[in-house]
Amino acid sequence: MTEDRQQAAKTYRIGNTAIPARPLEPALYLVATPIGNLGDITLRALETLAGADVLACEDTRVTRVLLDRFGITGRPYAYHEHNANEAGPKLLAALEAGKSVALVSDAGTPLVSDPGYRLGQLAIEAGYRVIPIPGPSAPLAALVGSGLPSDAFLFAGFLPVKEKGRRDRLAELSKIPATLIFFESPHRISDTLTIAADVLGPSRAACVCRELTKTFEEFRRGTLGDLSEQYKDATVKGEIVFVVGPPDYDDIPAAVDVDIMLRELSASMPATKAAAEAARLTGLSRKDLYQRLIELKDAEDSH
Repeated sequence: MTEDRQQAAKTYRIGNTAIPARPLEPALYLVATPIGNLGDITLRALETLAGADVLACEDTRVTRVLLDRFGITGRPYAYHEHNANEAGPKLLAALEAGKSVALVSDAGTPLVSDPGYRLGQLAIEAGYRVIPIPGPSAPLAALVGSGLPSDAFLFAGFLPVKEKGRRDRLAELSKIPATLIFFESPHRISDTLTIAADVLGPSRAACVCRELTKTFEEFRRGTLGDLSEQYKDATVKGEIVFVVGPPDYDDIPAAVDVDIMLRELSASMPATKAAAEAARLTGLSRKDLYQRLIELKDAEDSH
């Protein structure tokens, strides 16, 4: 049997029905896979997984569960951050040989906070066609389920592990007029909520989205202050997407009012504490407020 006929004979299964996969043109296919519920797979994704000459994935055991569910017998090839230097060139060589290569992550859309980003870059730089096969996406599922504004949003991935890094990153994003979307680990969500309430302000709207599309899916909506109290010392399990609404500029005090507040607070406490208290009261960046306080003190000392 020729290679073309072998490819045409590949199948996948919907219920008890075996469906032939269509042959694929040579390209790198970025295939979105379910983030929990396997029923969220698209027909086009199944056709691509069944028809690809090479199927690359983060973890072959995870992808095998999906393939077995739909009767796809192809053997997945591991491609992840630890073997990218070795596996990447082999996948590019397959493209060079005129093969079709499908890339999946463990869940969701490849290249979104995912090691596949580098492979996609290399394929584009080498002139190969890159074809997205859209489907499940944890950031978008969290956004639409959160009830927060969706007309403008920013996906910011994971926050830094260290507290200072998290504070600095949130301060950088604090004034962006868009809903912010983050991935977070269950053992850090409590600390992150406390830090976010401090840096962004306790009255800012937010939602903690846990175990999306899975059996114990949960959306907890409220202010950062409320959520930080709910999750304080809580034992949390499962995958989390953390969504924060845009700033309410009507609630941000005028610059002159901030200056007055900083002067009053610094009269009775050190500059660092004054900036922290002003940040708590206004929702503005503690770092920016501290810098403004130093500027005010320098201006007073020069007179």
